[in-house]
Amino acid sequence: MNNRTPIPQVYDASQTETKWYDYWEKNGYFSPDPHRSNPFCMVIPPPNVTGFLHMGHALNLTLHDILTRYRRMKGDQTLWLPGTDHAGIATQNVVEKQLAKEGLDRHQLGREEFIRRVWQWKDQYHDRIVKQLKSMGASCDWTRERFTFDEGLSAAVKEVFVQLFEEGLIYRGEYIVNWCPRCETAISDIEVDYRGIPSFLYYVRYPIKEHPEQYLVVATTRPETILGDVALAVHPDDIRYRHVTSLTVVLPIIGREMGIIQDEYVDPQFGTGVLKVTPAHDMNDFDLGKKHHLPVIPVINPDGIMNDNAGIFAGMTREQCRKEIVEKLKSLNLIEKIEEYSHSVGHCYRCNTQVEPLVSKQWFVKMKDLAQPAIRAVEEGRVEFIPDRWNKIYFEWMNNIRDWCISRQIWWGHRVPVFYCQGCGYFFADRGQPDHCPKCQGKVVQDEDVLDTWFSSALWPFSTLGWPESTPDLKTFYPTSVLITAFDIIFFWVARMIMMGLKFMKDVPFRKVYITPLVRDAYGKKMSKSTGNAIDPLEVARQLGSDSLRFALAWLTVQGRDIHLSMERIEASRNFMNKIWNASRFVLMNLDEDFIPIDLSDSNSLDLKDRWILSRFQHATEQASLALDDFRFGEYVQIIYDFIWGEFCDWYIEWSKKDLYQGSFEEKRKTQSVLVKILSGILHLLHPVAPFITEEIWHSLPIKKDHEALIVSNWPALEKQWFHDQSEQVIELIQKIIREIRFLRAELEIAPAETCRVQLGFHRADNRMIIEKHVEYIEQLAKCEIIKTDVDIVKPEGAVTGEVDGIDIFLMIEGLVDVQRELQRLHKKYSVLCEDAEKIQKRFEKPDFLDKAPQEVIEKDQARLEKLLSEAQRLEKLIEGIMNQ
Repeated sequence: MNNRTPIPQVYDASQTETKWYDYWEKNGYFSPDPHRSNPFCMVIPPPNVTGFLHMGHALNLTLHDILTRYRRMKGDQTLWLPGTDHAGIATQNVVEKQLAKEGLDRHQLGREEFIRRVWQWKDQYHDRIVKQLKSMGASCDWTRERFTFDEGLSAAVKEVFVQLFEEGLIYRGEYIVNWCPRCETAISDIEVDYRGIPSFLYYVRYPIKEHPEQYLVVATTRPETILGDVALAVHPDDIRYRHVTSLTVVLPIIGREMGIIQDEYVDPQFGTGVLKVTPAHDMNDFDLGKKHHLPVIPVINPDGIMNDNAGIFAGMTREQCRKEIVEKLKSLNLIEKIEEYSHSVGHCYRCNTQVEPLVSKQWFVKMKDLAQPAIRAVEEGRVEFIPDRWNKIYFEWMNNIRDWCISRQIWWGHRVPVFYCQGCGYFFADRGQPDHCPKCQGKVVQDEDVLDTWFSSALWPFSTLGWPESTPDLKTFYPTSVLITAFDIIFFWVARMIMMGLKFMKDVPFRKVYITPLVRDAYGKKMSKSTGNAIDPLEVARQLGSDSLRFALAWLTVQGRDIHLSMERIEASRNFMNKIWNASRFVLMNLDEDFIPIDLSDSNSLDLKDRWILSRFQHATEQASLALDDFRFGEYVQIIYDFIWGEFCDWYIEWSKKDLYQGSFEEKRKTQSVLVKILSGILHLLHPVAPFITEEIWHSLPIKKDHEALIVSNWPALEKQWFHDQSEQVIELIQKIIREIRFLRAELEIAPAETCRVQLGFHRADNRMIIEKHVEYIEQLAKCEIIKTDVDIVKPEGAVTGEVDGIDIFLMIEGLVDVQRELQRLHKKYSVLCEDAEKIQKRFEKPDFLDKAPQEVIEKDQARLEKLLSEAQRLEKLIEGIMNQ
């Protein structure tokens, strides 16, 4: 035995992770050569430069890095391109809050100084998010890192804008948009976060001019917008109101006279069937107003304060105005009733302020012509969503796409590259910074607005590779291979990247889109700081190691299912890392100082257990490779977990001890060689998900290595000569016998140190021949002595019986067990199992349980029930055997 300890007794992730990440980066292992073949490329969904890593990021990074490391080991020129997003509104909000603490606002600083302050802030906090990415083991090529506001991407943004502008696909118009009063900027439809809130439905009376004593009653959730009403509307088929369509109503409080229009848009079932039309503050009313040529009367300013059109309510907030108007209407006897009512209200996705529909001049991209090629790309399979259920959601949005409002009334971001002549009024888009008008040579000024952050992000797959220049990276790595992202930005980002890639590169930006599951807590609830159930990935990584967190997240990643993450699962992953460390330590400690592995291709030197483990490793390699190729991350992790713990550690290492401690030199060297070969292979299979611990152990292996680091070593190739079905079948039978003996020992509470006597009775002679050749395998791991093997043995006196695959197992209990005491204990245990099973069965019999219970709960209960019933059945058989001994 080698008394030297090659690796410490305890694995220290905090020391190991920094050491190896610095080593990988220093040696350039993350950087591919664009001039070589077999490219594989992914672009990172750029985190906001304002951001902190949350568990969703950690999952995304883990899955990206698993694929990156796997493809790199497969020999591909693998590029995982990193970068960060300038996050226009979010970053400006953060800096403005910082200024507020100093008693300043951006207008006091001025645009130029404010932008300088934001850049300063960006430079300060950029390193924070990058450090967090690195701490998770992200093997990105940092030499190619990009920022959505860097010089190259700014040139790409201008190029795209100018081309779209010159083709008439970008236009400026006065339309109603979603407006955030807090950020004081327009936001696009998909940047509005709709959430249900409890409110009220106010039934307001509108007096009829021709019949002052009569009213039309309108139900509204927003009485403050009454001041901007320009008409009432009814459905043309609603017979209740046919007699009033030629009449006039008087707007409460203001006294403005309004007509009554008919339109099929009106829902006769909502409220009273009469709709107030407020084109300035409702998207649908704006369209209705244009159709019927109605005026637009805004009553709310961009800052959310009521304007002069609101009369006596001018200067109030929307909330104050609502309260005051309701009181005023009550005093005029114009409120018929008020009902409690919950409805969906739009909020700014950045600051959570309630969005206000406002009419303003904005820049838009015409989307329908861009959308059609992107729809066909998915229909034809040139872009594949995984899981494919996301196709339907993509098509629904793309087929109903609206023009994209791309202008924002903030200062941080890509400034709209449009210039206005102060002389002749001509305006034009330009890639540079012109100072005079091409028509009249007059002085020009640039548009004050900036572009939506997602405009630059939509170009990410090709702008990051050098476009509009024709770079080697662009030629080699576009289209990229895979995009891994969350479902909530399919519309923000994925669809727009497909459209822009097809428009400007004439090809899709990626071949596959893997949509990650949502990370929830152990009970299926969404993680949130406010509810206290969020798990901080950085803190977990510090405490338990990044490998443990990565392993847990990948382990739980099953296509089409949300992840229910708990600290218990992460701790289980940490325990697995400890298992690997201890198994590796065992192998290394049992190598001779002069150990040189032998050539295992001479199969005559291998015994049953060797052929079995070599064959099982080939199966694990094959299955793990297929799982990664198909993005079945959870299966990949389960495969290597089952092999490492359930086969290598639990069985082969235990069997190997006899050769290591009692065998001849040849037996010992052969077993050492198998142990090292399998351990090396395990480290390769495990490296994509647990890169730090595997790199640390691999460098301690005393073998000839194909590369200087595991990260760039070759993925295990299938060695078909090691597949050995016969050995697998024999070991499987041996394992069943051992498990049955262990079950009997455990149920009878026979002390682990006691050696039991066992007889084996065979119904088939061929099984007897096989087992008799390998009795030592059973005796070693079942802590027993096989005292007799024969065909059709009659149950001996003083024995309990087990049975596997036509083999009777007779465990002699005389002198080991107090029969009466054990029967009492087993009967009690059997009753508990039956009671627990009955409780679950009754739950399944309850009406609507299968319809209403979450699928995860049903599956968990079903698995628990099956286990209880199986245990009860085995226990019943054991009790019967004891009673009949």
